[in-house]
Amino acid sequence: MPPIPGLEQVEVLTSDSLWRLKTLPRRLLVLGGGPIGSELAQAFRRLGAQVTQVEMAPRLLAREDDDVSELVMQRFAAEGVDVRVGHVAQRVVVEGGEKFLVAEHEGQEVRIAFDQILVAVGRQANLQGYGLQELGVTTGRTVEVNGYLQTNFPNIYAAGDVAGPYQFTHTAAHQAWYAAVNALFDPIKKFKADYRVIPWATFVDPEVARVGLNEQEAKAQGVAYEVTRYGIDDLDRAIADGAAHGFVKVLTVPGQDKILGVTIVGEHAAELLAEYVLAMKHGLGLNKILGTIHTYPTMAEANKYAAGEWKRAHAPQALLQWVQRFHTWRRGGV
Repeated sequence: MPPIPGLEQVEVLTSDSLWRLKTLPRRLLVLGGGPIGSELAQAFRRLGAQVTQVEMAPRLLAREDDDVSELVMQRFAAEGVDVRVGHVAQRVVVEGGEKFLVAEHEGQEVRIAFDQILVAVGRQANLQGYGLQELGVTTGRTVEVNGYLQTNFPNIYAAGDVAGPYQFTHTAAHQAWYAAVNALFDPIKKFKADYRVIPWATFVDPEVARVGLNEQEAKAQGVAYEVTRYGIDDLDRAIADGAAHGFVKVLTVPGQDKILGVTIVGEHAAELLAEYVLAMKHGLGLNKILGTIHTYPTMAEANKYAAGEWKRAHAPQALLQWVQRFHTWRRGGV
């Protein structure tokens, strides 16, 4: 729970407790603009609630690139979600039976009425009540583990959100394999957990999926990159399905087809991402994706067309000019 004065006066829903609701809230206030807050804001709006989403950052899904956030916010606005970005929650007040969130926006106080409030501003590992402190297991924000998922006691392992650094179900399952196998076979053999290629998705509509670097991360880390973008509005299957929106954006090493990261926004984005996850895992570049036959008409063709956009931008101009002269000669031209 964030330290917001007055929050204790009202029932607070979380992504754990909201499933116990028996009736639809008339006015739901969602505090938080990350993946969980965004997924649930859109879901409850589609169920018929009046939804106001409050986020202190200037946009939703702040870990994604600006163009991703913009596309999602446009859809939210079209569906009637009242998105309040740049709003900092100050306090909760109850007056005459009415509940209000008081937020600061551009130096002014704003009062937002609600019937139920959902807090989705992040989660942290619960390290209390398991005897970790009594045993002397080293902890910070999470249980500290080495590359083999061992704590400072080599016979005690930790995996999942409690060990970090990722808070995804699929990374928890990934870690669990290493922890279990290492616990069984150490000291004969043990394996270091592999985090080189971690995909994730936010299940809003349009769906957002990513693996590797995006533009803002590449800039922050000083990584040189090129951007290739393919608009899914040009894809036959998407047009036929009434899903002609979104894009595939690929970051590559300048002048090379090596993939640094991929962001996909659109229908079934998380499914489309799998091809890029495999490619990055095994060091395959865009030329290999371009040379792979994709079934027509499918959404997966977007990956091939994105690779085609990269290829067109890196066409060997000198060779093409020579070929043009060769065929002109064959036709008897000058």
